[in-house]
Amino acid sequence: MAVPENALKEWQKVRGFALGLPGAAEEFPWGETVAKVNKKVFVFLGLDDGSHPMGVTVKLKDEAAHAHALTSPGAEPAGYGLGRAGWVRIPLEERGAPAAELLCDWVEESYRAIAPKRLIAELDAR
Repeated sequence: MAVPENALKEWQKVRGFALGLPGAAEEFPWGETVAKVNKKVFVFLGLDDGSHPMGVTVKLKDEAAHAHALTSPGAEPAGYGLGRAGWVRIPLEERGAPAAELLCDWVEESYRAIAPKRLIAELDAR
């Protein structure tokens, strides 16, 4: 199953943004791509091999951002009980999927919810 080119480009932009945040590292638990800070996941990036629909999963504590993310086509609270903690899965292959810029804003919010204060200060100093 081929990944739509626009979804792959959005995914690559979001991945690059996430990995550019202070202290961010890419890991591959469960065979999927995640970005971690301080050994904690702040964005699930899934797989880019076409085996599953592309999407990103972020933790949104801000109620307005959380509600906005859930209005994205196909978006849903994350599985495994993560949805109760504010995690939202946003598909990238749906028509009308959010632009990379908005996704990056949500990734930054997720990062800020999880990163230690010293790294948030480093991000704010940029």
